[in-house]
Amino acid sequence: MRRRTVSPGAGLEEVLDTLATAPAPREEAAAPAAAPPRDRSRQTDALQTEFAFELPRGYVDDEGQVHRHGTMRLATARDELRPQIDLRVKENPAYLSVVLLSQVITQLGTVTDVHAGIVERMYATDVAFLQDFYRRINSEGHTHAAVTCPLCHGSFEVDLSGGRLGES
Repeated sequence: MRRRTVSPGAGLEEVLDTLATAPAPREEAAAPAAAPPRDRSRQTDALQTEFAFELPRGYVDDEGQVHRHGTMRLATARDELRPQIDLRVKENPAYLSVVLLSQVITQLGTVTDVHAGIVERMYATDVAFLQDFYRRINSEGHTHAAVTCPLCHGSFEVDLSGGRLGES
């Protein structure tokens, strides 16, 4: 395994771009031949990379308009690495989730340029919802949660991505 050294002035973007353009290591000639690629057109289970959600309260923009519906994409390794070099995160580690969420939220109502300033102005309940939503889609691959009714103790599943509380 080859190690790469990073100079103090080099940024994460430069290192990641260098790694992306680096040639793949040569494989041994005695290695068995790889299986032929599968025909992608026949696959029925495509990977879902964007998930819709509905915020509990909603983001209120400068004009007073409330934005509740949005989409979040799956995070990449770069998304998780980039906040580590952000000065705001270095000064305050709790800011990591703000930077991370601002990178993976692709749309919030009519807002398509979601940045850290927008996430900062969201209500705490919405940020907590988005953190849980992020964890679910990136760790578990879905937006469903198993819940138990506190009155009848019946178990059922709800989709956290949308719908009003109490609706099925």
